[in-house]
Parts: sequence; C-alpha cells; structure tokens
Amino acid sequence: MGLFSRLPWKSQEELFLALDIGTEIVKALIFRVDHEARRGTVIGVGRARQKSGNMQSGAVSDIRGVIGSAREAIEIAKEKSGIKRIEKSIIGIAGELVKGTTTTVHYERVNSEIKIGMPELKMIIDKVQEKALERIKKQLIWETGQEIEIKLINAAIVDVRIDGYRILNPLNFQGREVSMSVFNAYAPLTHLGAIETISDELDLDLLSIVAEPYAVARSVEVEDMLDFSAIFIDIGGGTTDIAVVRNGGLEGTKMFALGGRAFTKRLAQEYQATFEAAEQMKIEYSNGRLKPEDMQRIGALYADDCRVWLAGVELSLVEFAETDFLPSKIFLCGGGSGLPGIKQALSVTEWSKGLPFAKPPQIGFLQPHDISRISDATGELNNPQDITPMGLAHLALLNALDEEPILTGILQRSMESIEKN
Repeated sequence: MGLFSRLPWKSQEELFLALDIGTEIVKALIFRVDHEARRGTVIGVGRARQKSGNMQSGAVSDIRGVIGSAREAIEIAKEKSGIKRIEKSIIGIAGELVKGTTTTVHYERVNSEIKIGMPELKMIIDKVQEKALERIKKQLIWETGQEIEIKLINAAIVDVRIDGYRILNPLNFQGREVSMSVFNAYAPLTHLGAIETISDELDLDLLSIVAEPYAVARSVEVEDMLDFSAIFIDIGGGTTDIAVVRNGGLEGTKMFALGGRAFTKRLAQEYQATFEAAEQMKIEYSNGRLKPEDMQRIGALYADDCRVWLAGVELSLVEFAETDFLPSKIFLCGGGSGLPGIKQALSVTEWSKGLPFAKPPQIGFLQPHDISRISDATGELNNPQDITPMGLAHLALLNALDEEPILTGILQRSMESIEKN
C-alpha cells in the first residue's frame, strides 16, 4: 500500500477522517483541508468507548466489536459536522509488534565526480531498505520465537550525508562517501489485515495505515527542525508508545504493553469494583475530585505502578542511548498521561541518571494547540488525549498538500518492490 499514492484531487478543499482505534476509546475526527491556506480544520469529533475484549495491548482482538465502536464514533462525528458521507480516511495502528527503527547504510561510490542520478539513488535506497527489513525480522524472531510476516507502513529519511556534509536530497550531488539513514515502521500482516477489514466494513477509502507514534512525532513543527530533538511518550489504554527525534529526524519508536487500563484494573482489585466504576474513579482521582483519604490511598497505590511503568520507559530508551545523548525534552500525551504520578515519576532525577542525558530531562505535555496546522472549530479538542488523532490528521494534511519529500515516495516503492521478491 503506497502512502497516499492514490490522491489525484485538484479541488481547493477536501474532507478526511482520522480514526484513532484506541484500547479504551475510538476517536474519530472529520477535518477539512484548505489547500490555499495550507491548513486543516477539525469540524466534527466523535468518541465511543470500546467494549471489554475488543482490544488487547493496543491491537485488535475482536474485529466485529471494534467495527461497532468505530461506527458509533464516526456517526457522532458526522452528526456534529453536518457531513453525511466521508470516505477518505487515515487510520492509526499501535501494539507491541508494531516496530519502528532507523537503519544507516554507508556507500562508497566508484566515481566521485559523477553526479548522483535517480538510478543510483534508488540503488542506495534499496540497500538501506533490504538491511532494514532483515533487521526487523530478526528482532521479531528474537522477541516472539517465530517468524512473523510484516509490511512497511511508514518510511522517512532521517539523515543524508555526502563526504560528511548533511544534505536534504542527494540528487545531482557529487562525492565519494554517501551515508543514508532511514526510519521505517513495520506492522504484522495480521494487524494490518484487521484494520483493512474494519475499513472495508465501514465503507471507507483507506488511504493509509500509520504507526501512531510516528504520527505523534511528526505532528510538531518548529522553525528550525534540524535543531529539534525530543522524546515523545504517548500513554494509551493498552500500551505506552515512545518516539525519539534527534536533529529533526525520527530515530525510532518503541512500544510496551502497559497503559492506563493497568491502572484501572489495579483500582478495581483494590476497591472490589467493576472496571467501569474503577475507570471513573481513576478519572476523578486524576482531576483531584475524590475525598482526601481516597486521594492519599490511590496515590500510594499508584506510586508502585508508576515505578513499574517507569522501568518500561527506561528499558525502551536504552537502545537509543547507545550512540548519543538522549534529548532532554520529554513530551507526554495520551489519556494515561493525565495520571498525576506519571509526570511525578519522570520528574524524579534518579531514574534518568543511568541514561546519557546531557542534562536532567524537562517534562511537558503536548496540547492540541501545539499541532500548529490543525485547528479545532469544535472546541472539543482540549487535552493531551486528543493528540494522537490530531497527529493522524496532520500527517494526512502533509500528504494532501504534497509536502512529503520526494525521497519518501522512493522509499515506499523500494520496499514494495523488495516485498514482492
């Protein structure tokens, strides 16, 4: 599936659906792309709670159940926006087996005086993608003990250097040593097949399936991206997704199966309550609306859980710490980020001393207004749990405006060719 490879539109405005199929809640955004203003505006928001058993660790486990929840969220968004039919869609995917990593290949050219042409560039990219696919397959075999069929869902150039000089596009450059680093995100065919089935049942024109941490990391635009480095932590219902950006390039993503649902289950056990009652209690606790004695009791209870969660964050960041200092900015988002203990745990300096931070990390929250080119006309997007669907919308906007670099398309076609062979 080529990333937005079937987008022939010429009109000034287009309507899209961004669908975030979360473990706890399905979020649907209907947004309008204004080609002249080069911006997107959300005109309809729909949310629907998942039924127990629909999702497991961020992945679909009951297709029919997820279809029902997604349809409900989409219908709510349609009603609020006044739009009767929406077809073009971008859908996020998460889960422990969705992998994102950056692969680097160093290539020595035979004749440094000849300018790099398209055939040679494609050959270099093919080498990078073959190495990346082999690396991911080995990692999954090591983690699962079996060979899993996977497919590329997102690809982006992280860094290109010729004779040590960083450039954006190597076409027509001269030089001998070419170094190229590429970020690739892969997902198991089983997961992708479930998403495609859901899309078909909902009668959507599925333009792209996107790794959610990739969408979140791409959602922040600053004036000088080459100087931007940060760690993004998206805490959902079933998983925590981590993305590391260095010097404007997405270095990789990690996911582990611990999210807000685990905290809810802990409350259900402690108070002998139903999952629904415990979820409401967790929300009340996060907003500081419980009795003082309950606030204190839950705070002590969650302190242990936050330490376990923090250990998962540390383990995820170790791989990124092998070659360079870790970015000192950490941005939190997702529904689980609202738990007071999460930011408190990250703010304690002890955990970061074992990792190569140049200085103690600064913890902040991503807010909807940080997604600068996606505005909200509904007034319903107002906290960090809305970042993931807005990130999906932002990625759709970039592709609708044809702002993705030309190398991204070459990357995608290269992997499609490799997968066929």
